[in-house]
Amino acid sequence: MNSKLHAGAPARRDSLAQPCAHQPRRSHSGRALKLALAVTLAFAAVEAAGGLISGSLALLADAGHMVTDAASLALSLGAAWIAQRPRTAAKTYGWYRVEILAALFNGAFLLAVTGWIVVEALGRMLSPQPVRADVLLAVASLGLIANLFAVKVLHGAHHESLNVRGAYLHVLSDVLGSVGAIGAGVIIWLTGWSLADPLISLGLSLLLLSSALRLVRRSLDVLLEAAPRNLDVRAVEAAIAGVPAVENVHDLHVWTVSDAMVAMSAHAAVRDPSLHQQVLEEITRRVRTFGIQHVTVQLEREPLCK
Repeated sequence: MNSKLHAGAPARRDSLAQPCAHQPRRSHSGRALKLALAVTLAFAAVEAAGGLISGSLALLADAGHMVTDAASLALSLGAAWIAQRPRTAAKTYGWYRVEILAALFNGAFLLAVTGWIVVEALGRMLSPQPVRADVLLAVASLGLIANLFAVKVLHGAHHESLNVRGAYLHVLSDVLGSVGAIGAGVIIWLTGWSLADPLISLGLSLLLLSSALRLVRRSLDVLLEAAPRNLDVRAVEAAIAGVPAVENVHDLHVWTVSDAMVAMSAHAAVRDPSLHQQVLEEITRRVRTFGIQHVTVQLEREPLCK
């Protein structure tokens, strides 16, 4: 059993070498995010103005959605910059959690915007207001073009990190919002049925609500140091327990420091001290296949806690 560890030790030692600062990978998507942010903010302003001129709540709702998505894009940019700030003696993990606090604030604001849209839409259903379908259609069409451009810009970078992927999904939901606003404009243009505007606004508010709840839930999970939702902690424990010479695994913890860093700590009982380095290398190799970057393992001859 122990010979397997000795045979594989040299190769594993080389492959596991990483900087001890555990810095996230430097982002190469900054230009794409900046361009998408500029386009999103510009057309959010256009849609807001168009919504006020046309009297369309659907345009105002989509403008609100675009503003919150712009905040998400800005958050992604800020995270890429903040993550590079050096850690200190007081902040041993650096400034990674700043982005989580910003995300939580962004989610809370998104919930407030959603509530306003719902209240306003219900009021307009009880007391319909005229909507200029021509302005609504023109502005919503321009918004759709802008959103499709932003999707194209981010498409090549959205696999780089969870931050960029989240921004990409936000922009995709903006495309759906613009399509909904165009649908409201077409219905009003053809039939004059102004209730289409608040009804579609309610549909757009569901997009906002979904984005807000995901953002708040994800932020709270990180702040509560929960394991990533797509990671099976039991499978991690089984992988460690399956290492030759490991007799016991306990006190296992897996948590998210930020979108770019997942950490793990565990105790493992290994009776033969001469095997500790090799066991540690094999455990590290195995758990990193789960996407865990920061690995801390305490090796013991006998379990120190239960």
